[in-house]
Amino acid sequence: MKFFIAGGTGFIGKHLINTLSKDGYNVRCLVRTEEKAAVCKKAGFEAAIGDITDSESLKERLDNCDVVVHLVGIVEEKGGMTFERVHVEGTRNLIDEAKRANIKYIFYQSALGSSVNSWAKYYKTKAEAEEIVRTSGIPYIIFRPSLVIGRGDGFTEKLKELVRLGPFVPIPGSGDSKFQPIYVEDWVKCFMTLFSPPLIPPLARGGKGGEDASRIYEFGGPEHLTYNEIVLQLMEAMGINKPLIHLPLKLIRLSLPFSGISRGIGSLFGRKIPMATSEQLSLLQFDNICDKDSVGRNFGFIPMTYREALKLFIKE
Repeated sequence: MKFFIAGGTGFIGKHLINTLSKDGYNVRCLVRTEEKAAVCKKAGFEAAIGDITDSESLKERLDNCDVVVHLVGIVEEKGGMTFERVHVEGTRNLIDEAKRANIKYIFYQSALGSSVNSWAKYYKTKAEAEEIVRTSGIPYIIFRPSLVIGRGDGFTEKLKELVRLGPFVPIPGSGDSKFQPIYVEDWVKCFMTLFSPPLIPPLARGGKGGEDASRIYEFGGPEHLTYNEIVLQLMEAMGINKPLIHLPLKLIRLSLPFSGISRGIGSLFGRKIPMATSEQLSLLQFDNICDKDSVGRNFGFIPMTYREALKLFIKE
């Protein structure tokens, strides 16, 4: 069984590649630069230069592979890298090449809350990408996790910057919206539960393949935590004690046009000011949760709590 991994040098991808390398898997990584190719080669894997947003660069890259692992995604649009281009067009390009290469199975990393009817472009385009995967005719697994946290995750990195910034920690809105953080190594464990040798899921689930073998999994950690609780537990892990100050969302949005200026001023004083888009701020106002026992029911183990996970990757 040979994996083709797109997004292997991203946050989740690095953790997955580390495990696959230790366990002796056969992997080819799609990377955009020679520098990232070196990371994959160091892990003992093949590296192919290409970009899912460039269909020509994918030609013959998937040949002789069995399973496509699609981890590519963005949480913020920058320049030409829009949600539509990366999530939708990129997925379509990858699936088209997967069909040509006779790929046996597709894994796609989506997100809890994805819906074609969502007002959020992030969730809407994730759902549109899911549809491309589901209608490909190739058996698939789709993961819809809640907030995935661990060393190098963007959410925690921004939150750490915010916590360190001043005499108090600003909270957009009430901070009462709930999330379900899952430690990245538990995410990897979920993946490995489904994709361990000697059989890939179509065979492991009865030998029929096709739709019988395809699944969508919604899951998260063992707790529903409010944004306030997440911030407080992170501060505890960092050894910081500051008051939380709740700010009206409308007031924060008014400051967005000046965020670039604020960041420039912050750099003059050696302070890194975290950036957030209007959509990201809005998403903080909505719950992003599923059943607390989702991992136990689907994958047969109990994941770490948020506090337990923080102890493993946060330094005071």
